Amino acid sequence: QVQLVESGGGLVQAGGSLRLSCAASGSSFTSNVMGWYRQAPGKQRELVAAIIRGGSTDYADAVKGRFTISRDNAKNTVYLPMNSLKRGATAVYYCNGVSDYSTYWGQGTQVTVSS
Repeated sequence: QVQLVESGGGLVQAGGSLRLSCAASGSSFTSNVMGWYRQAPGKQRELVAAIIRGGSTDYADAVKGRFTISRDNAKNTVYLPMNSLKRGATAVYYCNGVSDYSTYWGQGTQVTVSS
């Protein structure tokens, strides 16, 4: 059973930084695309950032220049350093992975940005 496990969420002051990590279980798991989504209360889930095996990235306009997605294919891990965090970034962040056959989701990690 493939599992994605997020870590690194928590409470941070506005303007601060946080780094999220997502580890996929099983070295046999190979994703074509991995990414981060977030969902704030009362809002739909939205794409934050995505990265393919070759390293190409895609970002939501709201986070460009402040968030940086990266992946370590050997470790089956994707990272999301988040800088200059705003209160609007408060949400549950979900790791996502897409293989040839399936789409996987992590359980989510809470990020709360205080004023």
